[in-house]
Amino acid sequence: MVRAVHAPNHPGQKPASFTPDSRQAWVRLVIALVIGSIGAVGMWAVVVVIPVVQAEFSATRGAVSLAFTLMMFGFGLGGVIAGRITDRFGIVPAMAISIAFLGVANVLAGLSSMLWQFVAAYFLIGLGTSATFAPLMAEASHWFERYRGLAVTIVASGNYVAGTIWPPLINWGVQTANWRMTHIAIAIVCVSLMSILVLVLRAQMGHDKVGDHANAPPPRVDLKLSTNTLTVLLSIASIACCVAMAMPQVHIVAYCGDLGFGVARGAEMLSLMMACGVVSRIGSGYLADKIGGIRTLLVGSVAQGFALFFYLFFDSLTSLYLISAMFGLFQGGIVPSYAIIVREAMPAGEAATRVGIVIFASVFGMSFGGWVSGVIFDATGSYAAAFANGIAWNVVNIGIVVTLLIRSRINSVRTGPGFAT
Repeated sequence: MVRAVHAPNHPGQKPASFTPDSRQAWVRLVIALVIGSIGAVGMWAVVVVIPVVQAEFSATRGAVSLAFTLMMFGFGLGGVIAGRITDRFGIVPAMAISIAFLGVANVLAGLSSMLWQFVAAYFLIGLGTSATFAPLMAEASHWFERYRGLAVTIVASGNYVAGTIWPPLINWGVQTANWRMTHIAIAIVCVSLMSILVLVLRAQMGHDKVGDHANAPPPRVDLKLSTNTLTVLLSIASIACCVAMAMPQVHIVAYCGDLGFGVARGAEMLSLMMACGVVSRIGSGYLADKIGGIRTLLVGSVAQGFALFFYLFFDSLTSLYLISAMFGLFQGGIVPSYAIIVREAMPAGEAATRVGIVIFASVFGMSFGGWVSGVIFDATGSYAAAFANGIAWNVVNIGIVVTLLIRSRINSVRTGPGFAT
């Protein structure tokens, strides 16, 4: 039997109900994916405009790149805050705040008269972007049971879709007008399109009871760990895997330049990596629905380490294209797997907050991994030690995931009242 969630009655209305995995759930999912694809523009805009902003303010590349660092910090921190808002009040208020931040912050970035103002504006852009990732993944997980893993990874693909669509448009805007007008245009697009989409999503959600997960089933997986302990372990695992993940993503362009292939070839490899990452994310969601989040995470982590190992021994142009594609196919589903594990092993009412915390840890891992790989390169004059460092962190991640897998057991509540057997 399929569980239906009943909404509260209003005068003159019949009781409404929502069935997980229904056509309505898939409509919501498509809307959420489009929202995420639009809202993630800031993650890619800063990468495109760094050279022109550097030239205008006569700044160093490192000083301008601080905008990306603070954007990612705001993205991680905002995910925790927006997650808490989502758990208490629902996704619509969280998205409304996100839209306001994206609109104001992009206008402020466009009006910046000094570099520190531009950098500060990108911290606010990060805060605004945050609601379109971890909280949206957690919210989508409530709409599905049979296809929960697939739903979470589809929503998580929004920022990869954004990475495919936005950079050429932003570059066109910069070349046609300038980076300032482009940011103001981004503000207008985000506020207008996202507002419409959130209103449509709100209409689709109807009178779903906000913040009430009393009817939600208990966790599927019992790890015999407290929620806080599991959150800490997942956060450490997330940091470890993302330190490893950052090495190719952050440095592949520079690596190709050092090898004499040119930065354009490195940019193509990065684009190929992200495109394969979309396939990986959706595929990992399908896999998670079959074997569970912990096993899916283990598969992705082992495969990522395997791909990193190849970077140590092959550096021809063809091999680097192939390895980068393989790396994208292997790593894309890792981060969404944490959100799936949270939903499988933690109370539904804490999902958005807990996912936000773990994603914050992953952002820290990416930031630290990109930085420490550069430090290792400076110290050794080669990326070989940096790749080896990534593999070592990946082993730490695998160790934690194996430990969780050993402790896991599937709860019998799946065959309890209200569930299919």
